[in-house]
Amino acid sequence: MESLSQEKVLVIDFGGQYNQLVARRVRECNVYCEIYSYKTDLQKIKDMNPKGIILTGGPSSCYEEGAATCSPELFSLGVPVLGLCYGAQLMSHVLGGKVERAAAREYGKTEVDVDVTSPLFCGVTPHTVCWMSHFDYISQLAPGFRAVATTANCPVAAAECQEKGLYAIQFHPEVLHTAEGSKMLYNFVRNICGCAGSWKMDSFVASTIEEIRKKVGNGRVLLALSGGVDSSVAAGLLSRAIGKQLTCVFVDHGLLRKNEGDEVESVFGEGGQFDLNFVRVNAQHRYYVKLAGVTEPERKRKIIGEEFIRVFEEEAKKIGAVDFLAQGTIYPDVVESGLGGESAVIKSHHNVGGLPDFVDFKEIIEPLRNLFKDEVRQAGLELGIPERLVFRQPFPGPGLGVRIVGDVTEEKVKIVQDADAIYREELEAAAAAYKKENGKEAPWMPNQYFAALTNMRSVGVMGDERTYDYAIALRAVQTIDFMTAECSCLPWEVLQKSMSRIINEVRGVNRVLYDISSKPPGTIEFE
Repeated sequence: MESLSQEKVLVIDFGGQYNQLVARRVRECNVYCEIYSYKTDLQKIKDMNPKGIILTGGPSSCYEEGAATCSPELFSLGVPVLGLCYGAQLMSHVLGGKVERAAAREYGKTEVDVDVTSPLFCGVTPHTVCWMSHFDYISQLAPGFRAVATTANCPVAAAECQEKGLYAIQFHPEVLHTAEGSKMLYNFVRNICGCAGSWKMDSFVASTIEEIRKKVGNGRVLLALSGGVDSSVAAGLLSRAIGKQLTCVFVDHGLLRKNEGDEVESVFGEGGQFDLNFVRVNAQHRYYVKLAGVTEPERKRKIIGEEFIRVFEEEAKKIGAVDFLAQGTIYPDVVESGLGGESAVIKSHHNVGGLPDFVDFKEIIEPLRNLFKDEVRQAGLELGIPERLVFRQPFPGPGLGVRIVGDVTEEKVKIVQDADAIYREELEAAAAAYKKENGKEAPWMPNQYFAALTNMRSVGVMGDERTYDYAIALRAVQTIDFMTAECSCLPWEVLQKSMSRIINEVRGVNRVLYDISSKPPGTIEFE
């Protein structure tokens, strides 16, 4: 984005596990930041005219043959450079210092003595707690550097060469375990780099709208709207920019949560708050026909994905030729695909699950490709999109198709929709009551929670009569990255009330189970 290039910090990734977290911490300082591979051409870095550069951690030893490295010229571009962990060691190694294997690994929370006269540690307490994770250490400083932090086992926990604007930190200031890490990064990007801190969501929304208008001109844009956070915010941005030049195709496959299709239409359809062409395709019946008798999870997923493409294809033909295709790609998609800002058409096809070949468009528009998920949500609120859509939980593309174990029928969809709505209502009400009473968020509130329909039927008794009905499984997990997850310890009364309401209010259910499996070995979803 051209409007953001005036004030930008680059994060150069050397394979560290916290690269995205570093970028997030920089953006929390209201400074725009992008991640690039260490293989990025130096001239490209120069052309971006960054206000500062941060080198991330990495899994290698910088002195080994074939290890990720950088040109010494990177440190003489005239902009401040901050090396973190591996980045700190690499800076020392490249500039003439010495890095060696330590006698013992230093890992976890560590007490660090810092020199508060260093601009990097301005306002930091002299004795602070930081997160260490390293085998190697800087055994000899590069010429012109001085040590500005030490630990009991690490003589150079941080070093600086103020004259050249070079700073090296052996620990990880980006993680929450480093008590004053955010303050250190703020000192670097705002004070040392001199960034004004003008990166705010309202300015992003305004500048992006203007940029879209310039790019689209009098053209037409087509967006596949799933009703999820990313595509909904993309639709909001495009609508504010070009109005009726945008057509959103919303394919309701009948596998959404209760009332979700109507909620999406109420926001983006006729009479909603956005001025755009909205096409809702009620394809529920054709999906149920395609899925009839199918029980294998992967086959269900493929049928649902392929049918989406067919429906989208049919609607696009009715609309006619379009100039641009829009997607809700966000920054983690870009980074995780290894693009690091280097555009590739193949990745552009990712979010809509495979684009039809016949769609004739000049270019793909991805207005959110520079944002992280929480920033997307902020943009959504700025655009006036209702909180229930902005903060909706992650929802799989195949929807309830993978929350119904076994074959999918209209009857089963209604059962799981009703049970899920009750469960989420009770959980959210209990969390709100806890916050009102205690003045803080409920510690047991999960990141993701839903009801699923098992394929198990069992005997029960209701009203003195025998029943033979389904069992609903409730799922609630605590997770940070959704790669691993632990079962949430929900209050017993919440589970009891949810169970009672589901059995009494949802026809076809006589048993409720609570899934306590972790991931791994389980998954968050059921199929």
